[in-house]
Amino acid sequence: MNLKELSNHLGISPTTVSRALGGYPEVSEKTRLKVQVAAKKFHYSANTRAKSLATGRAMMIGHILPGATKDEMVNPIFGDFLSGASGTYTKHGYDLLLSQVASGDEERAYNNLKAKGAIDGLIVQGPSIDEPRIKLLNRLGIPFVLHGRASEVTEPYNWVDVNNTHCFLRATQFLLNLGHKRIALINGLEHMDFAKRRREGYLDALCQAEISSQALYMHCSQMTEDQGYQAAYSMLELPVPPTAFLVSSLISAIGVRRAISDKGLKMGQDISVIIHDDDISYLRNGRDIPIFTATRSSVFEAGQLCAEMLIDVIENPNPNGNTRHILLESQLLVGQSTGPAPLA
Repeated sequence: MNLKELSNHLGISPTTVSRALGGYPEVSEKTRLKVQVAAKKFHYSANTRAKSLATGRAMMIGHILPGATKDEMVNPIFGDFLSGASGTYTKHGYDLLLSQVASGDEERAYNNLKAKGAIDGLIVQGPSIDEPRIKLLNRLGIPFVLHGRASEVTEPYNWVDVNNTHCFLRATQFLLNLGHKRIALINGLEHMDFAKRRREGYLDALCQAEISSQALYMHCSQMTEDQGYQAAYSMLELPVPPTAFLVSSLISAIGVRRAISDKGLKMGQDISVIIHDDDISYLRNGRDIPIFTATRSSVFEAGQLCAEMLIDVIENPNPNGNTRHILLESQLLVGQSTGPAPLA
């Protein structure tokens, strides 16, 4: 059944049917409910192009990946975020545009999208501490939401983020309370804002406990299994190795566990490990009992929240320019990877 046939069946104009299904406030609740019931009964779904013509929108949300982050395409964290966001787009009648541009070519790509009217808004992921895309998108007037924050940017922008500083402060304090004093940090690349904030939380906890930080116990790199393994193995080879690791990703932590095993040590007994767990659907941290003690925050939920916020920004623009912010707190889940500091 098409729009005209549905409107004839209901005795309502096609415009009213389209507006009722599109959530327009000028349609009465009685009419909206009547249209929704009929649409469900006759398996009618709005034509995206028709809705675009009716609203003046492209009904498309963009995710544009710079060439330097090409590995994100196969990153399960990115996959879960995109799954959460795309389900929300579908619910609201929007489609997803996923594209990749060569490094240094982002400005031309965004200008082209703006000129063509190809998208209604953008989700920006993986922000650096001085994220240049914020200034560019503000200048172009493209609605966007940042997944994360940018510490050194003073321009206004909408964002959804995890409280990474508090997250790693709590995790470090948990290890300190178990008697650990030689705590190592295996972090993401620290030009990325989330990694910078996690490092700050780790250092704040050590400072409060009056424990001096040591560069030998801090490592930053891409969060891969191999990088986690190499970093942990090198630290365990030190004359005075750490007794605990704080790791920024479940993926890196798999490498850390392998390094501990290769050194003939037992995780949770000889060496403690706490990770950050994004609650990835295809890479679970155990079932009933977590393998790793973890600070957990669902990246799938973050995708949903970013999408909901962006759609609200698109459909209900704030004339005063006020921005929207959501700061998520993580859970601290105790698993099998932590225990009291071993005796000297």
